[in-house]
Amino acid sequence: MLVARDRAPKLLVTRGPTPRLPGPTALTIGNFDGVHRGHQAMIERVIAAARARRLVASVLTFEPHPRELFTPNAAPTRLTNLREKLELLAEHGVDHVHVQRFSHAFASLAPELFVTRVLCDALAVRWLLVGEDFRFGAKRAGDCATLAEAAHRHGFELEAMPTIADAGVRVSSSAVRDALARGDLARASLLLGRAYSISGRVVHGDKLGRALGFATANVQLKHNRPPLAGIFAVRVYGAGEGAREGVASLGVRPTVNESGKATLEVHLFDFAGDLYGAHLRVEFLAKIRDEQRYPDLATLKAQIARDCEAARAILAAAGTDPVLG
Repeated sequence: MLVARDRAPKLLVTRGPTPRLPGPTALTIGNFDGVHRGHQAMIERVIAAARARRLVASVLTFEPHPRELFTPNAAPTRLTNLREKLELLAEHGVDHVHVQRFSHAFASLAPELFVTRVLCDALAVRWLLVGEDFRFGAKRAGDCATLAEAAHRHGFELEAMPTIADAGVRVSSSAVRDALARGDLARASLLLGRAYSISGRVVHGDKLGRALGFATANVQLKHNRPPLAGIFAVRVYGAGEGAREGVASLGVRPTVNESGKATLEVHLFDFAGDLYGAHLRVEFLAKIRDEQRYPDLATLKAQIARDCEAARAILAAAGTDPVLG
C-alpha cells in the first residue's frame, strides 16, 4: 500500500488493494482526463452526497488510461498527466483519490469481484455515482443494471448521472481534444470551465531563445503527445506571485530541431529571473499560428518578434473578454 498527499491541500491520495481511509466513502469512478465540466458536475454531486451523509468524498481513477494498456498506439493523447489531474480534483474539493493501477489482471476482474474487492472492501463505498453509460469488469460486462443489483446486495446507494451537454454537444474529453487540435481555445475553455493548461518543471534547453534575444523557459513535458501545437498567447503561474503573460511555442521546432520530439518553450514578457527547477502552469489563451520552418535564424527571430506583438495584443484584450479574462 502507498499513501501520499498531493501538493494541493487536504487531498488524500491512495494506491494499492488496502488503502487506509478515514471512513466510508461517497464515490465516483472514471478516468477524469481533463476534469472538464461533465466531470465537475459529478464531483459536485459526490461532494454534496458525502457532506449530507458524513462520508469521504472520493474519486476512483485509473493509471494508466485503459486504452493505453489495450491499444497503446491508438490511445488518445492525454489532456492531463496524473499530477495535473490530482491538482484539479483537489481544487474542486475532493477529499480522497484512489489511483488504481490498470493492468491486465485488474481488467480481467469479473464485475462482481470488482464490486466486492474494490468498491466494498478497499473503498468502503456507501454511496456511488456513475455516468449512465458506465461499463466495468472483464469485457465491460457490467453496467448500471449490474451495479443496481450489486448495490441492493451490498447495501450501498447508487445514482446514475445523465450526460452533460453544451449547445447540444456532449461535454467529453474527446470534445476537448478535438477543440484543442483545431486550435479553438475558446471552445476548449467552455468545455473545461477554465483555460487549458500544461504544467511542468523548467529544465535546461539549448539556450537558442536567449541567443535570439527572447529567453525562454523550457517546460518539461510528461504528456505522451500534446493535444495541441503551435504558437500561443499564454498566462503563466509559478514564476513569482500571480500570473505572468507571455508567448509559448509548443511543437517540434522544425527550423532548429530534427528529432520530432515536442517541446514547450515559454517567453515571459518583462521578466529576467532564473526559473530553472520551478514548476510552472502554462494557460493557453489563444492560438496565434501554426509552427513553420524558416530558412534561417534571422527570419525566425523576426517572426518571434511579431508573435510577441500579437500575443501582447491578445492579452491586452483578454481582461474584457468573458472567455479569456
